[in-house]
Amino acid sequence: MSSNAEPSRAKAWVMAARPQTMPAAISPVLVGVGVAVHEGLFAPIPAAAALLGAILIQIGTNFANDYYDAIQGADTEDREGFTRVTAGGLIEPAAVKRAMWLTFAAAILVGSYLVWIGGVPILVIGLLSVASGIAYTGGPYPLGYHGLGDLFVFVFFGLVAVTGTVYVQAAAAVAGVPMGLPEGTVPSLALLASLPMAGLTTNVLVVNNVRDKEEDSRTGKRTLAVRFGYGVCRVEYVAMLALAYAVPVFLFVEGFGPAVLLPLLSIPLAAVVGRTVLTRTDGEALNPALERTGQLLALYAALFTTGLILG
Repeated sequence: MSSNAEPSRAKAWVMAARPQTMPAAISPVLVGVGVAVHEGLFAPIPAAAALLGAILIQIGTNFANDYYDAIQGADTEDREGFTRVTAGGLIEPAAVKRAMWLTFAAAILVGSYLVWIGGVPILVIGLLSVASGIAYTGGPYPLGYHGLGDLFVFVFFGLVAVTGTVYVQAAAAVAGVPMGLPEGTVPSLALLASLPMAGLTTNVLVVNNVRDKEEDSRTGKRTLAVRFGYGVCRVEYVAMLALAYAVPVFLFVEGFGPAVLLPLLSIPLAAVVGRTVLTRTDGEALNPALERTGQLLALYAALFTTGLILG
């Protein structure tokens, strides 16, 4: 996406941070708080630290993607997505790389408090999250360039983010620094509740990959869309939606109150976005669909959290 008027440097940094991706960082933590409240484990300070850490890791990952995609030639003039500041010449590569490291350092600083609360499990999760954020597009084997981006997002922005948020709140009541997972700190509800966040966050990447399939194919970025085509990605998108909406129905059948079905109110938005993903491949349609998938994630998370708390 190009613009005739070059943005200010401050606006360029906001573009590099990609605020439109923040639902992917905030939504899983929000659901983790809902689970903790439901289970009687809520601890506000660890929850706030988990939220800040998630946002910093998201921004650091965005800086890393911007920088590494540019220096590896994956961002070209034909790109239909939102402006990348490194490839677009808006910010020099060294500055973006430095911002990446500073942001991840800030995430590690916040994480040191969470390690004090949650012990070794959080240390492992934190280090893996930072390393994976860099390895998504950087390093000797970039995950996103070898079709592993979807798995990375599903695991770290879904399973790990939700269960990790619940864990640090539960661990706040545990004496000492845990070396393992103390009993009762990761309830089964946390694992179940992480699945919708994993699925919907993965769908953000699916839309991105469908939109960029042709350019990624030319530049050697072997996403699932490039490897298997539009059809497989569309099946993946629908499957992730089905997973997201099956979980609250399952919880209701298992005895949760009707409030847990609140996420079903977001189905009309899911249907609108899904129709676009199933029928279009151009940036003109998929750029708005990408933003709406993020909005769907945020709306679902808000409704699910409310349902868990009321339940």
